[in-house]
Amino acid sequence: MTGAHEESAAEGLRLQKVLAQAGLGSRRACEELIASGRVEVDGQIVVEQGTRVDPVKAIVRVDGQRVPTAPDTVVLVFNKPKGVVSTMADDHGRKCVGDYVAERPERLFHVGRLDAETEGLLIITNDGQLAQHLGHPTHEVAKTYVATVAGVVERDGLRALRLGVELEDGLAKCDTARIVQSLSDRTMVELVIHQGRNRIVRRMFEAIGHPVLALVRTRVGPVSLGQQRPGALRVLEGSELHALYTQAGL
Repeated sequence: MTGAHEESAAEGLRLQKVLAQAGLGSRRACEELIASGRVEVDGQIVVEQGTRVDPVKAIVRVDGQRVPTAPDTVVLVFNKPKGVVSTMADDHGRKCVGDYVAERPERLFHVGRLDAETEGLLIITNDGQLAQHLGHPTHEVAKTYVATVAGVVERDGLRALRLGVELEDGLAKCDTARIVQSLSDRTMVELVIHQGRNRIVRRMFEAIGHPVLALVRTRVGPVSLGQQRPGALRVLEGSELHALYTQAGL
């Protein structure tokens, strides 16, 4: 057992060290955050330097945003390619999400899933609480998709998506829907949705008569895919990470 771990288990770590380890800057910078009253521990503003906290159990916020402080927490952003199944292992030998993190030492799992034909953003983590909150409808973490669909989508079609379409498992609707590009035989539509039912985006477009030709999830809450290429992983950190925890209600 390392000395740092022993210190944490016995009496906690100094708050400025915990903040520095969480990527908030140098210890000096973190001391300034504390002194300026911007740091909250378990619901209380802390301004005293040298305050000790348990980084595993403490709920730490800076400027109101949750800072994950458990020392071994990993949150990854994965751009899932088309044809890859959303499982950590596959008995049928298909390429799966787990293949892309097989060399990592942590016990990781993906948050939610994308069907094999859908590309885009998946969160992979070892933080079970984060995964549970992101997947729970009460926290309303929005997801953004860009769908290329057959045919020309008219305003009435977008309106139907926003008001809701009746599917076999109930009403489904999006928060926003806008046309990104319209051609003679297909339309690219961006929509934001909170519901997470199976293949819901594909079924919604099918219901309004525009089958999906290609589908990409580009954003989960505050986390964006950006220019990340298919198959690539990146470690989520800094303001994006803090915003994700905050939106997940942690």
